[in-house]
Amino acid sequence: MNLHEYQGKELLNSFGVRIQRGIVASTSEEAVTAANKLNQETGTSWWVIKAQIHAGGRGKGGGVKLAKSIDEVKSISDDILGMHLITPQTSAEGKLVNQVLIAEDVYYPGESDTSEFYMSVLLNRVTGRNMIMYSTEGGMDIEKVAEETPHLIFTEEIDPKVGLTGFQCRKVAFNLCLSGNAFKEMTKFVHALYTAYDKTDSSLFEINPVLKTSDNKILAVDSKVSIDDNSLFRHKDYEELRDKREEDSTEVEAGEYGLNFVKLDGNVGCMVNGAGLAMATMDIIKMAGGNPANFLDVGGTADAQRVEQAFRIILKDKNVKAILVNIFGGIVRCDRVAQGIVDAYNNIGEIGVPLIVRLQGTNAEEAKKLIDESGLKVESVILLQEAADKVSEILS
Repeated sequence: MNLHEYQGKELLNSFGVRIQRGIVASTSEEAVTAANKLNQETGTSWWVIKAQIHAGGRGKGGGVKLAKSIDEVKSISDDILGMHLITPQTSAEGKLVNQVLIAEDVYYPGESDTSEFYMSVLLNRVTGRNMIMYSTEGGMDIEKVAEETPHLIFTEEIDPKVGLTGFQCRKVAFNLCLSGNAFKEMTKFVHALYTAYDKTDSSLFEINPVLKTSDNKILAVDSKVSIDDNSLFRHKDYEELRDKREEDSTEVEAGEYGLNFVKLDGNVGCMVNGAGLAMATMDIIKMAGGNPANFLDVGGTADAQRVEQAFRIILKDKNVKAILVNIFGGIVRCDRVAQGIVDAYNNIGEIGVPLIVRLQGTNAEEAKKLIDESGLKVESVILLQEAADKVSEILS
């Protein structure tokens, strides 16, 4: 589950991470009120207006601007709110901006003794350990830094038996070429950041940039936070931070029916039970010359209603030219899935695209009989290669 910048900062601050203070607003009037409040609390007379969407590169698309007066706060907020912000991490249509963050300007006017760093905490999937990745090249795309100057990226892996040590925090500050009070502040920042990552069961904390101010304070100017969905049962209060407006509507709908669904850009819809079989099915579609339009796992307890909803969700994608149903009857019975296919046909009407069905395992014979006697226009196959050949034939 991804969080907005303002939500991530609030989470960081609750663990002692110093942040750039700000107030979220949904209208330009709220933005003006927020700016005046920040002026009273912090003395700031310049404000940064930041679009709140789940994507990076907002500044490149015009979603981050500096306001030097209250009038500019209002006009800039008016411009950003309601726009479809296009960044390198969005689709060509962009994302609708529903909220802006009114933040204090922490780059003090007339003072230049500041430094920007990059820092993230994530899992190293090769070693199975959490790691801190950091660089002196803050404010830039970390991918570009990795490509052009990889020697400027440092990593610090954390032994799960020991946890993050004081030595490692000091090593990070040293590699960032800090000294004096800034060095001490950075060690505290690193420790608090890692604690926040660990205690919230997050899969990613990314701060770009981490700022050293001219008076040697260390603070998070931005935040990108992703919470592990599988841990949300331990953090019931985090569920309310979810912004479904930022998610694909079909994925949200699928989740409400207990379907594991991820929308892709292909032309062959998939309905499978089990993640491993789903991945194999997607591979065979690719090898047959098609492209999977989705990942859809109906699960081991799929009933007729869930199968019907899976069909409805797949068919919302106008790019789908064929649907491949590949079910291995282990926990879920094949006849139950077959009944779902028949019901879906009867309730939806003409599906409109070729349907290839492979049902193997528990009650496979009963399932085949159900489909054969239904009079549906279905291509029934036994082997996975046969399914691939049918996909190739349909798309050619």
